[in-house]
Amino acid sequence: MTPYEKLLAEARGRPFAAIVAWPVEHSRSPALHGFWLRQNRIDGYYGRLPVEPRRAALEELVAFLRRTPNARGCNLTLPHKINILPLLDRIDPIARRIGAVNTVVKQADGSLEGRNTDGFGFLEALKYNAPHWTTASGPVAVLGAGGAARAVVASLIDAGVPELRLVNRTRQSAVELGIAFTPDDGRRIVIGSWSERAELLEGATLLVNTTSLGMKGQPALDIDLAPLPREAVVYDIVYVPLETSLLAAARARGNRCVDGLGMLLHQGRPGFAAWFGKEVDVSTEQRRAVAADLGV
Repeated sequence: MTPYEKLLAEARGRPFAAIVAWPVEHSRSPALHGFWLRQNRIDGYYGRLPVEPRRAALEELVAFLRRTPNARGCNLTLPHKINILPLLDRIDPIARRIGAVNTVVKQADGSLEGRNTDGFGFLEALKYNAPHWTTASGPVAVLGAGGAARAVVASLIDAGVPELRLVNRTRQSAVELGIAFTPDDGRRIVIGSWSERAELLEGATLLVNTTSLGMKGQPALDIDLAPLPREAVVYDIVYVPLETSLLAAARARGNRCVDGLGMLLHQGRPGFAAWFGKEVDVSTEQRRAVAADLGV
């Protein structure tokens, strides 16, 4: 049985979506969307679909979504968020600006639209977990310059952050990211070197880690938080483990902390609404259920 046949058998004729990745077994998206399906008594299905990182494999995915009547779309994660772009019928402006798609929505005419909800999820989790923080609070420091950083930076710039400080282990990547998202209204994007990462925390109101440092199986993020004001928020988009070394250090010194699980949960809301026709929100019960699925 092929992965597509397996997904169709699991869906049993119901409207369905799936997480597409390579590998895909680690994804917690089925637990996330399954919770909403059960909570709202929707007769639908959300599964996993392993798709190899080859253009032909992505073309097969697109053809499958178009020809399958009960397919509603999919989520995409590594390594497909960029390579899917030229294969879709439309890319919404936010996804085009970020340069990556994490959500595909099948339209009534069978066409496929690519969207990016990562920035939405990032800001919604920040709003939920640190409601006192506003974009007018002051400078924001962002560590990293990869795909996740692009969504985070775009959302912060669009939300009106007055100054953004970018730091990455490869400085040129931070420079390119800064150039791509520099606003035309006089607000600043400051690029720092990795050796200066602690200095750029001075006066920051928010620190965001978008790197893989601190993730399970990766080295810890080594950064001196001493220059960071204690009223600043520290946000680590890593969610395995939920309490990274960065968050533990920040919490010990009194900073408000935001872990990566909230971003994962909130980014799923727009896709679920588009696929299954129901606006949803994130609850404490759902967070507990997905955290349990993560084994934390």
